[in-house]
Amino acid sequence: MNVAAGSSHQALVRKLSRFLRLSRRDVAALADLTNRVRRLPARTSIVAEGDVPQSAFVLVDGMACRFRILSDGRRQIMSFIIPGDICDVQAAMLKRMDHSIGTIVATSIATIARDRLLALTRQHPRINAALWWTALQDQAIQREHVVALGRRNAHERVAYFLCELVWRLSTHGLGRRDVIELPMTQADIADLLGLTPVHVNRVLQDFRKQNLIALERRQLRLLDMERVAGIAELSPHYLLLDRAPEAIELECDRQERLMRLLPP
Repeated sequence: MNVAAGSSHQALVRKLSRFLRLSRRDVAALADLTNRVRRLPARTSIVAEGDVPQSAFVLVDGMACRFRILSDGRRQIMSFIIPGDICDVQAAMLKRMDHSIGTIVATSIATIARDRLLALTRQHPRINAALWWTALQDQAIQREHVVALGRRNAHERVAYFLCELVWRLSTHGLGRRDVIELPMTQADIADLLGLTPVHVNRVLQDFRKQNLIALERRQLRLLDMERVAGIAELSPHYLLLDRAPEAIELECDRQERLMRLLPP
């Protein structure tokens, strides 16, 4: 899927607006921030472990993942990155990457230079607050991943993965509540969940036989979301999908009023 002219910021706006109401000025700033888009083929490195990061980036379309490769070639995927995710806001402040990021399918990204990102957070209180929220959400996703790898069995891990991906994509406006595209391979899912591709396939077949899922041409339908979530003992609350507390809204309003009073 190619990016339409002037649309590169839309996925990011949808995500940040989930937490806070953005002004027209905020949306215009995000559009300007993400106007440098490049297209990458599937299975291509975006940034490698050991690289010195100079920028952050927004995933415009496609899918990517964070991962590490061990010395014997084994790969551990830490998370999947979906359209609207802004990556490495914090890593842009570091001297060296401690993991790699690569595409799963053909993917478009908008690169954001470090100085532009810092200026944006200073000049737009609502965007700054929403970026803090995205960082908290990323931490919550990683905590749930630790629980999955440490305590869930294979069926529970696959159920957790399917629910999380459906919830994330649907809240980004990239699918319905129970139907999404599933572009990654079973090997990718296995590397996320600490399983083998054969084991992932076996679990998916079990879920099909139980009429929990339908999977055809990389389109996933959860036929019984409640039962699948129950297998993983999971609810979407950990994804922090609620609106910002009123106090945050009021503080952003106060900061914007103060900024209007300051000389340019």
